[in-house]
Amino acid sequence: MIHPGETAEYQSTPTSNTKKSATPLSDSINHPPCKEFDIPHYNAYRAKSAPNIDGRLEEAVWQVAPKSPPFRDLIYGRETIHDTRAALLWDEEYLYVAYWIEETNLQATLTERDAKIYMDNDVELFIAGRDTYYEFEINAFGTIYEVFFIWEESYKSGAYDTIAGLSPDEPGRIPFHGVAYKPHPRGPRIGYWNWDFPGLQSAVFVDGTINDDQDRDRGWTVELALPWSGMSVLAMADNRSLPPKDKDIWRIDFSRFNQYKEAPPANDPGGWAWSPHGVWDSHVPDCFTYIHFFTEDVVNTRERSSLE
Repeated sequence: MIHPGETAEYQSTPTSNTKKSATPLSDSINHPPCKEFDIPHYNAYRAKSAPNIDGRLEEAVWQVAPKSPPFRDLIYGRETIHDTRAALLWDEEYLYVAYWIEETNLQATLTERDAKIYMDNDVELFIAGRDTYYEFEINAFGTIYEVFFIWEESYKSGAYDTIAGLSPDEPGRIPFHGVAYKPHPRGPRIGYWNWDFPGLQSAVFVDGTINDDQDRDRGWTVELALPWSGMSVLAMADNRSLPPKDKDIWRIDFSRFNQYKEAPPANDPGGWAWSPHGVWDSHVPDCFTYIHFFTEDVVNTRERSSLE
């Protein structure tokens, strides 16, 4: 997703590999740009056996974890040319996230941490707090990009300015107004491009060959482990429990961005998501998927469903 320093253009039909929106100008977009009844809900269950973060997603807990439906066009909610799915698990220490990404021609170029990963084919994760949200991106090389955002209206009133790494003079601190959906009713955000999620683990497994046009690839998978202890700043505004309590609800977004588009007559913007936003902008927490946390063991849920 485009960020400060990038050019976002909006037109009726995407015509190149730059990220251009097929959405109307922002002053004609309702709030929120998505419809409440279209926002997905997902039940995230506990894993008694923690997965090994190697990107392969071969453990039994991932085999029984509920998968999302296929990602859809970020703007229009239409079916996409390749299958993309995600799943969540959790335990006392970590939130676990998995992605299954169908890709017939694996491509990646960026190898430096916090490079503009959205300029490669990538998958992205956004986790929303009440007054903040975290963005994570990763490409098929396993190169990652992170930003932490705070709604400007809450920066001082929420005492975020007193937190180490989030000061007003912090290097990498940049005002952010959104991409295509602006102005957001809450106003601008402050982004911290040098912020790193404490204790984050990430891994990628590639089922094919990267940057080789001579063969047909199958895709890639991504596996993440995010410590609850690293989410204290996300949780401070509403004092949410870390880890969550049974039936707690969070808002999390899952998306995929491609440097290619499906050929006409498809009007593919190149961005797909579990929860379509109705606009070319991932930075709309109002449209994030509802995640319902349950303390029940994920294995028990599969065994129960097989008996029903």
